[in-house]
Amino acid sequence: MLRKYVKLTDKHSRTYGECQWGEGVEHTADGEGELCSEHWIHVYEHPLLAVLHDPIHGKFLDDEGARLWECESDDDNPKRDGQMKLGIRHLCTVQQIPIPEITFEQRVAYAIHCALHVYIEPVFVDWAEKWLTGEDRSRHATSDAAYAAYAADAAYAAYAADAADATYDADAAYAAGAAASAAHAAHAAAGAYATHAAHAAHAAYAAHAAAGSIDLAAIAEQVCDTFYW
Repeated sequence: MLRKYVKLTDKHSRTYGECQWGEGVEHTADGEGELCSEHWIHVYEHPLLAVLHDPIHGKFLDDEGARLWECESDDDNPKRDGQMKLGIRHLCTVQQIPIPEITFEQRVAYAIHCALHVYIEPVFVDWAEKWLTGEDRSRHATSDAAYAAYAADAAYAAYAADAADATYDADAAYAAGAAASAAHAAHAAAGAYATHAAHAAHAAYAAHAAAGSIDLAAIAEQVCDTFYW
């Protein structure tokens, strides 16, 4: 059964190691070892996730002319990093598709919604709700939320040295801190907000893994008001 994925490449339709892609081009990998290696072909399940997570993965979108490809694979056992990205053994790039345009506000909203799935500290939740509604997006409020979340992150991380299950809380706090940092970076006109937003999603996924799945694609579609498959 063929499954549909998407893949980012540079403007020459290449990925790392000068691997060339294009319409109807197929490649295989041996599927050994870790996901972040040449042994797996990296793909995403959703165009929005490809764009949202690229800042902490391939960083193809840092360069002008990057391309997004609709792909097909018959690999029914991919190696997963949740919905952050996947590794498969066989892939065919079918056709180039438009790269979704995602605004700063949508990236930050994505980060915040991810964090709210796993982090319920009152200072952060109050700030998050006001940011999402537009009631308060000030630098001062954003700084308070980031500092509160990262303070909790540090406390949980210290406790995790003696209790493995504390990792769940540490990841949740990091997700919140990264979400607030994504918003805070905008006040300094810093491009880092995209990276913070992607880190927030990854940390939220890691935190939520202990309790169940978190649907990153659904969150992305909600905040971007764009639906694919």
